[in-house]
Amino acid sequence: MLTWDGDEVDEVEGPEAEEATAGQRWQMTVTTGGERLDHFLVMALPALTRSALQRLIETGEVTLNGAATRPAQKVRAGDVVTVHVPSPRPATLAAEPLPLAILYEDADLLVVDKAAGMPVHPGAGNPSGTLVNAVLAHCPDLQGVGGEVRPGIVHRLDKDTSGVIVVAKNDAAHQGLQRQFKTRAVHKTYVALLIGALKPDEGLIDAPIGRHPVQRQKMAVVAAGREARTRWHVLAHLQDATGRPYTLVEAYPETGRTHQIRVHFAWLGYPLVGDATYGPAHPPLPAPRQFLHARELMLHHPSTGQALTFQAPLPEELSAVLATLTPA
Repeated sequence: MLTWDGDEVDEVEGPEAEEATAGQRWQMTVTTGGERLDHFLVMALPALTRSALQRLIETGEVTLNGAATRPAQKVRAGDVVTVHVPSPRPATLAAEPLPLAILYEDADLLVVDKAAGMPVHPGAGNPSGTLVNAVLAHCPDLQGVGGEVRPGIVHRLDKDTSGVIVVAKNDAAHQGLQRQFKTRAVHKTYVALLIGALKPDEGLIDAPIGRHPVQRQKMAVVAAGREARTRWHVLAHLQDATGRPYTLVEAYPETGRTHQIRVHFAWLGYPLVGDATYGPAHPPLPAPRQFLHARELMLHHPSTGQALTFQAPLPEELSAVLATLTPA
């Protein structure tokens, strides 16, 4: 058990846990002791992985009763634990002249149809070749917009998810778009192909999402997770040559948790075709990647207030998967 004296984590659209908590500080008072400090923190801060917490302890960003400590230290009732996640150091990102499918551009916004396989911003294992690198080549003045190491980025798509993503070209637009995402004034429509015959034809998945309790690199529906809501509408019931059923759906995420659509449908029993992380070990239908595409984004222009709708067509590699199926 614990009490919270620090700030709560700000809601961030489609974050990784370490990114979402950068710059935050928590102070916790232990009410029931007897366990290792790192084990206590894994339960207290599910947004952070055990390895991340151990690094914070080892670098002195975690204190026990005001003093540096070690992961194996036992906590006792009344102990005060403070955790600080430092902000990332600003970095100069390299501009790379990579292909961009631009859907719309003006002085405030750049809207792109992101290709599958392109990470949104540099990170572990992806130091270059990202959307940010490509956008910096197209808009050299974007460096530093938003005061982050991810210039102009206000929301994210998974590396292997394609579709519409908006980039802010100045600080005012960045702040205006952030407000819209935080208040859930932005409406997103995804297309997904599911394994199985989903019934009924419309519904809502309302199930909290957090770090998987064992496989910490994955997300899962967990009781202690953050609120997560995904609506769906069935577009078509399909089948393969053997009669195995599939369902093509539109998904409308009302929140922006990491891997939300993939986790929700897998939890419901209908994983996405091609999802190597949340789908079956031996997928019945070959696919080049997860069948998930951000087809439509509706928002208001941060300067004029005009309602805008942007759409991206289904990529050829996903259309080819659909071409192997017939109506059920």
